[in-house]
Amino acid sequence: MEDRLPVSTGGVTWHAKAGKWRAQVRQRGENHHLGLYTAREDAERAVENFREENPSTRLRKLDSVRHNHVRCYDERTLIAQRAQILDVMESGVKQLLKLTTASGKVLRCSKDHAVFTPDGWRKAGELQAGDQVMVGGTAPRPSEALVPPSLRRGIGVWTSMQRKRLIKEQDVCYLCSHMFPRDELELDHVVPVAMDLLKALDERNLAPACKNCHDMKSAAEQGMGKRGGKIAVAKPDVVLSIEDDGEEMTYDLSVAGPWHNFLADGVVVHNSYNEESGRYRELQPVFYVPGEERKLVQQGRPGKYEFVAGTPEQHKTVGAAMEESYRRSYEAYQEMLAAGVAREVARAVLPVGLFSSMYATCNARSLMHFLSLRTKDERAKVPSFPQREIEMVAERMEQQWAELMPLTHAAFNAHGRVAP
Repeated sequence: MEDRLPVSTGGVTWHAKAGKWRAQVRQRGENHHLGLYTAREDAERAVENFREENPSTRLRKLDSVRHNHVRCYDERTLIAQRAQILDVMESGVKQLLKLTTASGKVLRCSKDHAVFTPDGWRKAGELQAGDQVMVGGTAPRPSEALVPPSLRRGIGVWTSMQRKRLIKEQDVCYLCSHMFPRDELELDHVVPVAMDLLKALDERNLAPACKNCHDMKSAAEQGMGKRGGKIAVAKPDVVLSIEDDGEEMTYDLSVAGPWHNFLADGVVVHNSYNEESGRYRELQPVFYVPGEERKLVQQGRPGKYEFVAGTPEQHKTVGAAMEESYRRSYEAYQEMLAAGVAREVARAVLPVGLFSSMYATCNARSLMHFLSLRTKDERAKVPSFPQREIEMVAERMEQQWAELMPLTHAAFNAHGRVAP
């Protein structure tokens, strides 16, 4: 849906009545209407020229920032990577904490910002002196001599033999989370062979990856085979002290996936917010339109009904109606923002079909309880009939959990998918 909607990009919106792109900028409380343009690129260029001629210190979404990269970490292998900056967002005035580690790292962040620890993500406000956080460090580079060429070939043959069994006909790339047919997927060693030879023949270390992601990951791992030297990794560091550090305006950094983290003052932190808030940032027009696999028609009496597939005409009607509604509501939202209306007020016109993103934590038992309620499975002792949209989210969560905790996941299924 994102590609089919007129996306607002820094002052550029679609004017339905005129059938053209409108360029406008709000700066220092004043609206500057720059005109209507047939081509979106012309409207964006008008906004860009205006901002170059009239710079504002309040502008946070900077093209120059989006071209920069930060250091991030593969949360499975802890090896450092680069991630592109997508955006910088103002998140409001918040209470800050000052966190100091044994190695001398000092991090200032809000209490609700997520910090990477050896046990996963935790909010900074939950940490105490003596806890550990992950910080930037180095480790000896693995040697290629540990994996002879003949053994590498053997590992490759064994991996190929598992392909049909471990990759479904339609499966999800674990790196980009997109769905692909089996022919477009490869089995990837999550922990590279050069990092841990013991996991080379462990099928729990194999996950489907699309060819593009697989090639990029393999290219990034090429240097690991060189002898000697060091590689950048995340390492645990003990927290010495945590103290209040006043209140200030805070800003969140959003970075590209698949690992949404970055190194801040030497400490690995999450890339942005807990949940995207329309109060603190302009919401982007990314809306939900049901795919062809979504069953549209409800049959049967209340309490004992089922959903069946819709006709092509019904899918066409649903898609057209939703897209038209989304366009109109987002245009109204943009018009109010351009008129100076507060974001927290303007967002009221946006529909429930607007995608939101969030970060949450849970333990295995809580996740099992959630999955038992929000997935439909023949192995479940207690039947559940969730709405398909939340079930789609739950399925993605279960897939990640099964890779992280395969034994616990197997026990969950063996005992009727009931949380202990």
